[in-house]
Amino acid sequence: MHVATDLHGLRDHQDKRATAPAIAPPRLTPTQMKVLRCVHSGLLNKQIAYELGMAEATVKVHMTALMRKLNVRNRTQVAIIASTLGWMTPAAGRPAD
Repeated sequence: MHVATDLHGLRDHQDKRATAPAIAPPRLTPTQMKVLRCVHSGLLNKQIAYELGMAEATVKVHMTALMRKLNVRNRTQVAIIASTLGWMTPAAGRPAD
């Protein structure tokens, strides 16, 4: 039977996926980590730029790099990933959540 063969193949695929090694989190630059912390704190790009002493366009470049490295599409997902990976540390001059 084709159905039984397909189900057996599916089970084997699931077993292999369950035993696959964990993927290491991407390596971020120190500036990307600072931007990540600010995003997690809920700051806008303009506020991050002021906080870190850089141009808003530079913050946008770092945000684009973060989203690519973390394989997400928006800043909300960046903040969620930061929480999930345990990268939540307060931004400069801000209390912890």
